[in-house]
Formats: sequence, C-alpha cells, structure tokens
Amino acid sequence: MLMLALGCGKAWADTMGRPSVERTSLAVTGLPAGSPPIRIALISDIHMAGPDMPPERVAEIVAQINALRPDLVAIAGDLVSDKRTATHIYTPEQIVAPLGKLQSRLGTFMVPGNHDHWFDMPGLTRELQANGITLLANEAVQAGPLVIGGLDDAYTHRANVRATLAAMDRFSGARIVLSHSPDPFPRMPRSVPLMLAGHTHCGQIAYPWGGSPATMSDYGDRYACGRIDENGKVLVVGAGLGTSLIPLRLFTQPTIWLVELRGE
Repeated sequence: MLMLALGCGKAWADTMGRPSVERTSLAVTGLPAGSPPIRIALISDIHMAGPDMPPERVAEIVAQINALRPDLVAIAGDLVSDKRTATHIYTPEQIVAPLGKLQSRLGTFMVPGNHDHWFDMPGLTRELQANGITLLANEAVQAGPLVIGGLDDAYTHRANVRATLAAMDRFSGARIVLSHSPDPFPRMPRSVPLMLAGHTHCGQIAYPWGGSPATMSDYGDRYACGRIDENGKVLVVGAGLGTSLIPLRLFTQPTIWLVELRGE
C-alpha cells in the first residue's frame, strides 16, 4: 500500500510539476562570429485538456517562458489533446489564447502535430494567425539572422523535407528546422546544423533506470529525448508539457528547452 501511495505521489509530481528548464548551446554557420547569442525557447506537446492541462496552467507556463527572455519561441506541435480520458476538451480559441502572450523579439513559430490535425487544424490555424503566431507547414521564413524551416507532421505522413529545404534556400542566415516528430532528422543535410522536435514526450511513462516502453518514433530510443549530436548536426527533442492517451507522467517531467546559438 505504501509503495502504491509513493508511486501515485511520484506520478502526480511528474505530471503537474513546474516545467524544468534544460539548457544547451552550439555554434552555427550563418551567425557572425562575435555577434550576440540568440536564445530559442523550445516547447512542444502542450496537449491542452482537462484534468492536467487547463488554460490557466498554460498561462503560468507562458509566464515562466517569458521570464527566460528568449529571442524566439518554437512550438513543436500538438497544442491539443483529444484523449478519451480527458475531463474537458477546449475550443481552438481557448487553446491558443494563452500562447498569444508569449514574448520574444523574433516571434513565435509553430509546426502542426498529429493531434492538431486530428482535432481541428483549420480552427487552430485561424486562432494562431489572430494571436500573431506563425504556423509553418513545409514552409520557411526569415527571422532576423535565422532561417526557420517548419515541417508539417511526419507521423501523419504530411512532412515534405524536400519542399521545406527548397523554401529555406530562398533566405540567408543560420538554418534551423522545426518538426513535430524527430524522425526526419537523418534526412537533414549538414547545412541544417540544428533541428528542434517533440512528439516523443521522452516516453511519458518511463523506466526509473532510463528508457521507455514506447516513444512513438520509428527509431526507438535513438531520438527519444534530449540533445543528440550526430553526423555534424544537433537534434533537440523536448519532453513536452502535457500528456497524451492518459493524463499521467512517470519518471519524465514537463520540459522547456533553452537553446543558445552562437556564431562560429
């Protein structure tokens, strides 16, 4: 009985705790040497739904992100959760409204996730535009000295790597790709030194000794969590903020990544 109580307490703390802030930095081609570093706040998998992620909690997380003073905010998809265990499903307006308060000098950028497509992508798109958040689906934009390429969702077979890279070629600067799933990472050329992703939740339910029964990635644990350096490129995979399928985390915590880019 004691072990059950301890396990429930651990799961509650892991699910509802204040997001941890993970930090990393790297030098990238395209930023002038000696220029001020650029800080990107990466979040993903907000999965707004009751009972664990109401709009009020998202508003608190937005305030935490703003206090970090990022230069750019990247949202790697899955704003919504339509899990059957949800106690409340929110409207697109309620889901996006707290995110409209995000503050950064270069803007907030998002790519679609599989749950966004399954829920109401047109409605979410409308609200993102109304709140000044740039949605990228196999597209690219210039954001100050950065070129941001945004892949549509790979899990639902909507990602077009070739079209996204071609769109990025129209701009100049340090090249970054934002994706919901980490699985397109091996297809990134070395001219894209950084890819940001989510989707895996770092397993959501993990083993105490590391690893997880499921990551929703074709590569298993290879791209499941954290920073991965491979073939001269860097992938950062966030643990996300909310939950999917069941409103519970265990041995994984909500996470905000703060990625600092420097000139080579």
